Amino acid sequence: MRIDLEGGRINLGARRRRHARGPWLQLLTQMLNLAGGDVEIVRHSERPWSSITFSGSRHTAVLAFTGSCAMEAGDDFIAALPDHEFAITRQIVADATIIAVDQETIPEPKMTVEAELLLLEDA
Repeated sequence: MRIDLEGGRINLGARRRRHARGPWLQLLTQMLNLAGGDVEIVRHSERPWSSITFSGSRHTAVLAFTGSCAMEAGDDFIAALPDHEFAITRQIVADATIIAVDQETIPEPKMTVEAELLLLEDA
């Protein structure tokens, strides 16, 4: 699936909008806004999660920041994500953790950040 940003939003195209249910679209949109302009979603996965008292979903997202300025934005994203207040309909972000950071300098500066977020259903 290809995701295009238009004015800070994710545009999936008319065909894919009917599949845009669930919290993942709001989550990714807000993560991209937090990350700044020069960022690309490399991968996203979602799996159900539950305990005795809560249910929700666990999301893993990999974002790529390409270029020196983008890498600075990546550093800011890493610092801001764990304490960021997300506003996702009927969901609470219970945990947001950076689980991996990779940096390259050749052929151009690039930082890849992997984050894991736990969303709980808020009835």
